[in-house]
Amino acid sequence: HVQLVESGGGSVQAGGSLRLSCAASGSNYSSRCMGWFRQAPGKKREGVAIMNRKLRTTYVFDTVKGRSTSSQDNTNNAVYLQMNNLNPEDTAMYYCAAIRGFVLRCPRNNNDYQVWGQGTQVTVSQ
Repeated sequence: HVQLVESGGGSVQAGGSLRLSCAASGSNYSSRCMGWFRQAPGKKREGVAIMNRKLRTTYVFDTVKGRSTSSQDNTNNAVYLQMNNLNPEDTAMYYCAAIRGFVLRCPRNNNDYQVWGQGTQVTVSQ
């Protein structure tokens, strides 16, 4: 049973940076696909980045492309999301998520992810 715990959120001024972490625990953690998603008040949950841990590739959504990079630490079962040049539109609760079982390609739709963390709040002010 995998559990995900996000951390690293906070309040920053526009132009600032944050590094979000997602630590996985539990037995048999081997999810190939890890996703970062976010949800602002009154808005739908949207994708930020999708990581294929086995291939070590990342798909970054257009809303953060060029400002966000991801990385992974398989020794510690953790993935990270570095976000730079933040703006107020980035204000949201950020979640990491994982897929149970095997998939050939990592989906980009949050509905395809079954395991979710509790989220970490990112607030960007002018």
